[in-house]
Amino acid sequence: MLAEAFSGRQREHVVRSERGYLAFVPPRLPPEVDFDIALVRRLSAADRALGQLAGVGRTLPNPHLLAHIMVRREAVLSSRIEGTEATLSDLVRYEVAPAAAQTGDVAEVYNYVAAVEHVLDPDRRLPLSLSLLREAHEILLTGVRGGYATPGEFRRTQNWIGSAGCVLDTATYVPPPPERMWECLDAFEKHLHAEHELPPLVTIACLHYQFEAIHPFIDGNGRVGRLLVALLLVDWGLLPAPLLDLSAYLEPRRDEYYARLLAVTIDGDWTGWISFFLDVVANQASDALCRAQELQSLREDLRGRVTGIRSSSLAPRLVDALFETPAMTIGRAAKVLDVTHRAASLNVERLVDAGVLTEVPSTGRARLFVAEDVLRVLSRED
Repeated sequence: MLAEAFSGRQREHVVRSERGYLAFVPPRLPPEVDFDIALVRRLSAADRALGQLAGVGRTLPNPHLLAHIMVRREAVLSSRIEGTEATLSDLVRYEVAPAAAQTGDVAEVYNYVAAVEHVLDPDRRLPLSLSLLREAHEILLTGVRGGYATPGEFRRTQNWIGSAGCVLDTATYVPPPPERMWECLDAFEKHLHAEHELPPLVTIACLHYQFEAIHPFIDGNGRVGRLLVALLLVDWGLLPAPLLDLSAYLEPRRDEYYARLLAVTIDGDWTGWISFFLDVVANQASDALCRAQELQSLREDLRGRVTGIRSSSLAPRLVDALFETPAMTIGRAAKVLDVTHRAASLNVERLVDAGVLTEVPSTGRARLFVAEDVLRVLSRED
Protein backbone atom coordinates (compact mmCIF):
# COMPACT_ATOMS: atom_id res chain seq x y z
CA MET A 1 0.00 0.00 0.00
CA LEU A 2 1.35 3.41 -0.97
CA ALA A 3 0.91 6.49 1.21
CA GLU A 4 0.84 8.61 -1.95
CA ALA A 5 -2.49 7.03 -2.90
CA PHE A 6 -4.18 8.82 0.01
CA SER A 7 -5.24 12.43 -0.29
CA GLY A 8 -5.14 15.29 2.19
CA ARG A 9 -6.09 14.52 5.75
CA GLN A 10 -6.55 10.81 5.02
CA ARG A 11 -2.79 10.46 4.74
CA GLU A 12 -2.57 11.29 8.45
CA HIS A 13 -4.19 7.93 9.21
CA VAL A 14 -1.66 5.87 7.27
CA VAL A 15 0.64 4.33 9.90
CA ARG A 16 3.74 2.22 9.85
CA SER A 17 3.24 -1.08 11.64
CA GLU A 18 5.67 -2.70 14.05
CA ARG A 19 6.81 -4.90 11.15
CA GLY A 20 7.50 -1.89 8.95
CA TYR A 21 4.67 -2.02 6.38
CA LEU A 22 2.07 0.71 5.89
CA ALA A 23 -1.54 0.27 7.04
CA PHE A 24 -4.60 2.46 7.53
CA VAL A 25 -6.17 3.24 10.91
CA PRO A 26 -9.61 4.80 10.27
CA PRO A 27 -10.44 7.91 12.27
CA ARG A 28 -13.14 7.60 14.91
CA LEU A 29 -16.80 8.11 14.15
CA PRO A 30 -18.79 10.22 13.57
CA PRO A 31 -17.37 11.94 10.49
CA GLU A 32 -18.24 15.43 9.36
CA VAL A 33 -20.98 15.05 6.77
CA ASP A 34 -22.01 17.82 4.40
CA PHE A 35 -25.79 17.55 4.15
CA ASP A 36 -26.29 19.23 0.81
CA ILE A 37 -29.69 19.25 -0.91
CA ALA A 38 -28.97 16.07 -2.89
CA LEU A 39 -28.02 14.11 0.23
CA VAL A 40 -31.05 15.39 2.18
CA ARG A 41 -33.33 14.27 -0.65
CA ARG A 42 -31.75 10.82 -0.68
CA LEU A 43 -32.14 10.53 3.10
CA SER A 44 -35.77 11.58 2.86
CA ALA A 45 -36.47 9.01 0.11
CA ALA A 46 -34.75 6.22 2.07
CA ASP A 47 -36.56 7.10 5.31
CA ARG A 48 -39.91 7.22 3.51
CA ALA A 49 -39.42 3.89 1.72
CA LEU A 50 -38.16 2.19 4.89
CA GLY A 51 -41.10 3.57 6.88
CA GLN A 52 -43.58 2.21 4.34
CA LEU A 53 -41.94 -1.21 4.48
CA ALA A 54 -41.95 -1.17 8.28
CA GLY A 55 -45.64 -0.24 8.28
CA VAL A 56 -46.56 -3.13 6.01
CA GLY A 57 -44.34 -5.47 8.01
CA ARG A 58 -46.22 -4.59 11.19
CA THR A 59 -49.67 -5.11 9.67
CA LEU A 60 -49.12 -8.40 7.83
CA PRO A 61 -51.07 -11.32 9.34
CA ASN A 62 -47.83 -13.34 9.54
CA PRO A 63 -44.89 -10.92 9.32
CA HIS A 64 -42.45 -13.61 10.49
CA LEU A 65 -43.19 -15.60 7.32
CA LEU A 66 -42.00 -12.75 5.12
CA ALA A 67 -38.96 -12.15 7.33
CA HIS A 68 -37.93 -15.81 7.17
CA ILE A 69 -38.05 -15.90 3.44
CA MET A 70 -36.39 -12.50 2.86
CA VAL A 71 -33.48 -13.56 5.08
CA ARG A 72 -32.95 -16.52 2.75
CA ARG A 73 -32.95 -14.26 -0.29
CA GLU A 74 -30.41 -11.96 1.38
CA ALA A 75 -28.26 -14.94 2.41
CA VAL A 76 -27.98 -16.14 -1.19
CA LEU A 77 -27.10 -12.73 -2.59
CA SER A 78 -24.77 -11.57 0.21
CA SER A 79 -22.83 -14.82 -0.14
CA ARG A 80 -22.77 -14.45 -3.92
CA ILE A 81 -20.89 -11.15 -3.52
CA GLU A 82 -18.15 -13.26 -1.93
CA GLY A 83 -18.07 -15.74 -4.81
CA THR A 84 -20.61 -18.47 -4.01
CA GLU A 85 -22.86 -19.78 -6.77
CA ALA A 86 -25.73 -21.36 -4.82
CA THR A 87 -29.25 -20.27 -5.77
CA LEU A 88 -32.29 -19.73 -3.59
CA SER A 89 -33.67 -23.01 -4.91
CA ASP A 90 -30.44 -24.75 -3.82
CA LEU A 91 -30.74 -23.24 -0.36
CA VAL A 92 -34.35 -24.19 0.35
CA ARG A 93 -33.79 -27.72 -0.96
CA TYR A 94 -30.75 -28.04 1.30
CA GLU A 95 -32.72 -26.89 4.33
CA VAL A 96 -35.33 -29.63 4.02
CA ALA A 97 -33.09 -32.33 2.47
CA PRO A 98 -29.35 -31.69 2.96
CA ALA A 99 -28.46 -34.76 0.90
CA ALA A 100 -30.09 -33.10 -2.11
CA ALA A 101 -27.55 -30.24 -2.23
CA GLN A 102 -26.42 -29.49 -5.78
CA THR A 103 -23.38 -27.40 -4.80
CA GLY A 104 -20.95 -27.21 -1.91
CA ASP A 105 -21.59 -23.48 -1.64
CA VAL A 106 -25.06 -24.06 -0.24
CA ALA A 107 -23.83 -24.94 3.25
CA GLU A 108 -22.02 -21.61 3.35
CA VAL A 109 -25.23 -19.80 2.43
CA TYR A 110 -27.19 -21.74 5.02
CA ASN A 111 -24.68 -20.69 7.67
CA TYR A 112 -25.48 -17.07 6.80
CA VAL A 113 -29.17 -17.75 7.48
CA ALA A 114 -28.27 -19.35 10.81
CA ALA A 115 -26.05 -16.40 11.74
CA VAL A 116 -28.78 -13.84 10.99
CA GLU A 117 -31.37 -15.81 12.93
CA HIS A 118 -28.97 -16.09 15.86
CA VAL A 119 -28.20 -12.37 16.16
CA LEU A 120 -31.89 -11.44 15.75
CA ASP A 121 -33.20 -14.04 18.20
CA PRO A 122 -35.09 -12.04 20.87
CA ASP A 123 -33.86 -14.55 23.45
CA ARG A 124 -30.20 -14.28 22.45
CA ARG A 125 -27.70 -14.35 25.30
CA LEU A 126 -25.66 -11.32 24.27
CA PRO A 127 -26.65 -7.69 23.63
CA LEU A 128 -25.58 -5.77 20.53
CA SER A 129 -21.80 -5.96 20.83
CA LEU A 130 -18.53 -7.14 19.34
CA SER A 131 -19.05 -10.44 21.13
CA LEU A 132 -22.35 -10.92 19.31
CA LEU A 133 -20.63 -10.28 15.96
CA ARG A 134 -17.98 -12.82 16.88
CA GLU A 135 -20.70 -15.39 17.55
CA ALA A 136 -22.22 -14.61 14.15
CA HIS A 137 -18.81 -15.05 12.51
CA GLU A 138 -18.33 -18.42 14.20
CA ILE A 139 -21.68 -19.65 12.88
CA LEU A 140 -20.95 -18.23 9.44
CA LEU A 141 -17.60 -19.95 8.89
CA THR A 142 -17.76 -23.17 10.89
CA GLY A 143 -17.54 -26.26 8.68
CA VAL A 144 -17.34 -24.44 5.35
CA ARG A 145 -14.91 -22.60 3.11
CA GLY A 146 -13.11 -20.11 5.34
CA GLY A 147 -13.16 -22.48 8.30
CA TYR A 148 -9.38 -22.07 8.44
CA ALA A 149 -9.90 -18.42 9.41
CA THR A 150 -10.40 -18.97 13.18
CA PRO A 151 -14.22 -18.75 13.23
CA GLY A 152 -15.45 -16.50 16.02
CA GLU A 153 -12.04 -14.93 16.66
CA PHE A 154 -10.70 -11.55 15.67
CA ARG A 155 -7.51 -11.74 13.66
CA ARG A 156 -4.08 -11.75 15.26
CA THR A 157 -2.26 -11.36 11.95
CA GLN A 158 -2.37 -8.86 9.13
CA ASN A 159 -4.80 -9.18 6.23
CA TRP A 160 -5.10 -7.03 3.12
CA ILE A 161 -7.25 -6.40 0.07
CA GLY A 162 -6.07 -6.36 -3.52
CA SER A 163 -5.83 -8.21 -6.78
CA ALA A 164 -4.89 -11.89 -6.85
CA GLY A 165 -1.27 -12.46 -5.94
CA CYS A 166 -0.67 -9.04 -4.43
CA VAL A 167 1.39 -8.59 -1.25
CA LEU A 168 1.34 -5.97 1.49
CA ASP A 169 3.38 -3.47 -0.49
CA THR A 170 1.18 -3.76 -3.58
CA ALA A 171 -2.20 -4.22 -1.86
CA THR A 172 -5.03 -1.80 -2.59
CA TYR A 173 -5.85 -1.58 1.09
CA VAL A 174 -4.20 -2.72 4.32
CA PRO A 175 -6.47 -2.53 7.42
CA PRO A 176 -5.15 -1.61 10.88
CA PRO A 177 -2.22 -3.76 12.00
CA PRO A 178 -2.98 -6.19 14.84
CA GLU A 179 -1.34 -3.96 17.45
CA ARG A 180 -3.71 -1.09 16.53
CA MET A 181 -6.84 -3.07 15.71
CA TRP A 182 -8.22 -3.35 19.23
CA GLU A 183 -8.26 0.40 19.80
CA CYS A 184 -10.28 0.68 16.57
CA LEU A 185 -12.72 -2.04 17.68
CA ASP A 186 -13.12 -0.44 21.09
CA ALA A 187 -14.01 2.90 19.51
CA PHE A 188 -16.36 1.13 17.09
CA GLU A 189 -18.23 -0.60 19.91
CA LYS A 190 -18.48 2.60 21.94
CA HIS A 191 -20.03 4.34 18.93
CA LEU A 192 -22.59 1.53 18.59
CA HIS A 193 -24.00 2.55 21.98
CA ALA A 194 -23.38 6.30 21.89
CA GLU A 195 -25.96 9.06 21.51
CA HIS A 196 -25.71 9.57 17.76
CA GLU A 197 -25.49 13.03 16.23
CA LEU A 198 -26.34 11.81 12.73
CA PRO A 199 -29.66 10.33 11.51
CA PRO A 200 -29.98 6.56 12.10
CA LEU A 201 -29.57 5.49 8.46
CA VAL A 202 -26.51 7.69 8.05
CA THR A 203 -25.07 6.28 11.28
CA ILE A 204 -25.63 2.73 10.01
CA ALA A 205 -23.87 3.62 6.75
CA CYS A 206 -20.92 4.94 8.76
CA LEU A 207 -20.77 1.88 11.01
CA HIS A 208 -20.82 -0.46 8.03
CA TYR A 209 -17.91 1.41 6.47
CA GLN A 210 -15.99 1.45 9.76
CA PHE A 211 -16.39 -2.29 10.25
CA GLU A 212 -15.16 -2.97 6.72
CA ALA A 213 -12.24 -0.56 7.18
CA ILE A 214 -11.16 -2.32 10.40
CA HIS A 215 -11.60 -5.71 8.69
CA PRO A 216 -11.29 -7.53 12.03
CA PHE A 217 -11.59 -11.11 10.75
CA ILE A 218 -9.28 -13.10 8.51
CA ASP A 219 -12.26 -13.94 6.29
CA GLY A 220 -16.00 -13.22 6.26
CA ASN A 221 -15.80 -9.47 6.93
CA GLY A 222 -18.13 -8.51 4.08
CA ARG A 223 -20.91 -10.86 5.11
CA VAL A 224 -20.66 -9.94 8.79
CA GLY A 225 -20.63 -6.25 7.83
CA ARG A 226 -23.83 -6.64 5.81
CA LEU A 227 -25.36 -8.75 8.57
CA LEU A 228 -24.55 -5.85 10.91
CA VAL A 229 -26.77 -3.57 8.82
CA ALA A 230 -29.71 -5.99 9.13
CA LEU A 231 -29.10 -6.25 12.86
CA LEU A 232 -29.02 -2.48 13.41
CA LEU A 233 -32.17 -1.85 11.35
CA VAL A 234 -34.09 -4.20 13.63
CA ASP A 235 -32.28 -3.47 16.90
CA TRP A 236 -32.81 0.27 16.50
CA GLY A 237 -36.49 -0.15 15.65
CA LEU A 238 -36.33 0.96 12.02
CA LEU A 239 -37.82 -2.36 10.87
CA PRO A 240 -39.89 -4.89 12.84
CA ALA A 241 -37.97 -7.81 11.27
CA PRO A 242 -35.14 -8.37 8.74
CA LEU A 243 -37.21 -7.49 5.67
CA LEU A 244 -34.54 -5.69 3.66
CA ASP A 245 -32.35 -7.58 1.18
CA LEU A 246 -29.62 -5.02 0.51
CA SER A 247 -27.43 -7.48 -1.36
CA ALA A 248 -29.96 -7.76 -4.19
CA TYR A 249 -28.87 -4.22 -5.12
CA LEU A 250 -25.22 -4.58 -4.14
CA GLU A 251 -24.42 -7.87 -5.87
CA PRO A 252 -24.75 -6.62 -9.47
CA ARG A 253 -23.02 -3.38 -8.42
CA ARG A 254 -20.25 -4.88 -6.34
CA ASP A 255 -17.53 -2.90 -8.13
CA GLU A 256 -19.24 0.38 -7.27
CA TYR A 257 -19.92 -0.85 -3.74
CA TYR A 258 -16.23 -1.56 -3.13
CA ALA A 259 -15.17 1.65 -4.89
CA ARG A 260 -17.47 3.78 -2.70
CA LEU A 261 -16.08 2.20 0.47
CA LEU A 262 -12.50 2.65 -0.73
CA ALA A 263 -13.15 6.28 -1.65
CA VAL A 264 -13.97 7.04 2.00
CA THR A 265 -10.58 5.60 2.97
CA ILE A 266 -8.55 7.20 0.19
CA ASP A 267 -10.29 10.56 -0.21
CA GLY A 268 -12.57 10.92 2.81
CA ASP A 269 -15.56 10.85 0.45
CA TRP A 270 -18.28 10.21 3.01
CA THR A 271 -20.92 11.95 0.92
CA GLY A 272 -20.40 9.56 -1.99
CA TRP A 273 -20.63 6.47 0.20
CA ILE A 274 -23.62 7.65 2.25
CA SER A 275 -25.47 8.70 -0.91
CA PHE A 276 -24.87 5.26 -2.40
CA PHE A 277 -25.98 3.51 0.80
CA LEU A 278 -29.19 5.56 1.00
CA ASP A 279 -29.97 4.72 -2.63
CA VAL A 280 -29.53 1.04 -1.75
CA VAL A 281 -31.95 1.33 1.18
CA ALA A 282 -34.55 3.30 -0.78
CA ASN A 283 -34.45 0.95 -3.75
CA GLN A 284 -34.57 -2.27 -1.75
CA ALA A 285 -37.20 -1.06 0.69
CA SER A 286 -39.48 -0.29 -2.27
CA ASP A 287 -38.64 -3.65 -3.84
CA ALA A 288 -39.26 -5.54 -0.58
CA LEU A 289 -42.59 -3.73 -0.18
CA CYS A 290 -43.71 -4.90 -3.63
CA ARG A 291 -42.55 -8.46 -2.97
CA ALA A 292 -44.26 -8.46 0.44
CA GLN A 293 -47.55 -7.46 -1.14
CA GLU A 294 -47.10 -9.99 -3.93
CA LEU A 295 -46.22 -12.76 -1.50
CA GLN A 296 -49.21 -11.94 0.68
CA SER A 297 -51.54 -12.13 -2.33
CA LEU A 298 -49.90 -15.38 -3.40
CA ARG A 299 -50.34 -16.85 0.08
CA GLU A 300 -54.04 -16.03 0.02
CA ASP A 301 -54.35 -17.56 -3.46
CA LEU A 302 -52.54 -20.77 -2.50
CA ARG A 303 -54.52 -21.13 0.73
CA GLY A 304 -57.69 -20.64 -1.30
CA ARG A 305 -56.71 -23.45 -3.64
CA VAL A 306 -56.33 -25.96 -0.82
CA THR A 307 -59.04 -24.85 1.62
CA GLY A 308 -61.65 -27.57 1.81
CA ILE A 309 -59.70 -30.03 -0.36
CA ARG A 310 -61.21 -33.38 0.53
CA SER A 311 -62.19 -31.93 3.92
CA SER A 312 -58.57 -31.35 4.93
CA SER A 313 -58.04 -28.59 7.49
CA LEU A 314 -54.28 -29.18 7.52
CA ALA A 315 -53.38 -28.16 3.97
CA PRO A 316 -53.52 -24.36 4.62
CA ARG A 317 -51.03 -24.82 7.45
CA LEU A 318 -48.71 -26.59 5.06
CA VAL A 319 -49.05 -23.66 2.64
CA ASP A 320 -47.95 -21.25 5.39
CA ALA A 321 -44.85 -23.36 6.01
CA LEU A 322 -43.87 -22.82 2.36
CA PHE A 323 -43.60 -19.11 3.04
CA GLU A 324 -40.85 -19.83 5.57
CA THR A 325 -38.99 -22.32 3.40
CA PRO A 326 -40.54 -22.98 -0.04
CA ALA A 327 -39.58 -26.64 -0.17
CA MET A 328 -41.09 -29.69 1.46
CA THR A 329 -40.45 -33.33 2.27
CA ILE A 330 -42.91 -35.76 3.80
CA GLY A 331 -40.84 -35.71 6.97
CA ARG A 332 -41.01 -31.93 7.22
CA ALA A 333 -44.76 -31.99 6.56
CA ALA A 334 -45.23 -34.53 9.36
CA LYS A 335 -43.33 -32.27 11.74
CA VAL A 336 -45.14 -29.09 10.68
CA LEU A 337 -48.58 -30.71 11.01
CA ASP A 338 -47.72 -33.01 13.92
CA VAL A 339 -49.25 -35.99 12.12
CA THR A 340 -48.16 -39.46 11.00
CA HIS A 341 -46.00 -40.01 7.94
CA ARG A 342 -49.03 -41.35 6.04
CA ALA A 343 -51.22 -38.34 6.90
CA ALA A 344 -48.39 -36.00 5.93
CA SER A 345 -47.97 -37.80 2.62
CA LEU A 346 -51.68 -37.41 1.85
CA ASN A 347 -51.57 -33.67 2.56
CA VAL A 348 -48.47 -33.14 0.43
CA GLU A 349 -50.16 -34.96 -2.42
CA ARG A 350 -53.16 -32.66 -2.04
CA LEU A 351 -50.86 -29.66 -2.51
CA VAL A 352 -49.32 -31.31 -5.55
CA ASP A 353 -52.80 -31.89 -7.03
CA ALA A 354 -53.66 -28.21 -6.41
CA GLY A 355 -50.52 -27.03 -8.19
CA VAL A 356 -49.01 -25.61 -5.01
CA LEU A 357 -46.10 -28.06 -4.90
CA THR A 358 -44.08 -29.69 -7.65
CA GLU A 359 -42.01 -32.83 -7.08
CA VAL A 360 -38.41 -32.46 -8.22
CA PRO A 361 -35.60 -35.01 -8.59
CA SER A 362 -33.69 -35.70 -5.40
CA THR A 363 -30.34 -37.35 -4.82
CA GLY A 364 -31.36 -38.33 -1.29
CA ARG A 365 -33.85 -40.89 -0.04
CA ALA A 366 -36.58 -38.37 0.75
CA ARG A 367 -39.01 -37.23 -1.94
CA LEU A 368 -38.53 -33.51 -2.51
CA PHE A 369 -41.14 -30.90 -3.46
CA VAL A 370 -40.80 -27.16 -4.13
CA ALA A 371 -43.26 -24.26 -4.23
CA GLU A 372 -42.31 -22.87 -7.62
CA ASP A 373 -44.68 -19.87 -7.43
CA VAL A 374 -43.07 -18.69 -4.19
CA LEU A 375 -39.56 -19.19 -5.57
CA ARG A 376 -40.50 -17.27 -8.71
CA VAL A 377 -41.50 -14.17 -6.72
CA LEU A 378 -38.34 -14.31 -4.61
CA SER A 379 -35.88 -15.10 -7.39
CA ARG A 380 -37.17 -12.56 -9.90
CA GLU A 381 -34.61 -9.89 -10.69
CA ASP A 382 -36.39 -6.58 -11.26
